[in-house]
Amino acid sequence: MVSITETQKIGVGLTGFGLFFLLFGMLLYFDSVLLAFGNVLFLAGLAFIIGLRRTAGFFFQRQKLRGSTFFLGGVALVLFRWPIIGMAVESYGFVLLFRSFFPVAFGFISSLVNIPYLNMGNSSSMV
Repeated sequence: MVSITETQKIGVGLTGFGLFFLLFGMLLYFDSVLLAFGNVLFLAGLAFIIGLRRTAGFFFQRQKLRGSTFFLGGVALVLFRWPIIGMAVESYGFVLLFRSFFPVAFGFISSLVNIPYLNMGNSSSMV
């Protein structure tokens, strides 16, 4: 069993509230204040969960520098009250940062639930 420290529990809460404010900000026609608040909470939560050194190490790896630039540049654009452009740039950076994780996530989701389009490559589940 994995033990979770109090700091990591706070990080999970901050990340959850950050995602909530990001979603709520997009639902309210890209409200820049909610999006900025969500971005700050999300990044703070990430730092609380994995630590400041590992967070900096993740964002500033040589192979992920382009994705980090777009992601953090999008956060800056949202903070400077250009929410639509900022969220587009941030989303592109998010895809670049986590593109190696997407196949793992889709594989895990497809093993839990039978979703036809996610299982197309897996011939053993096709009956």
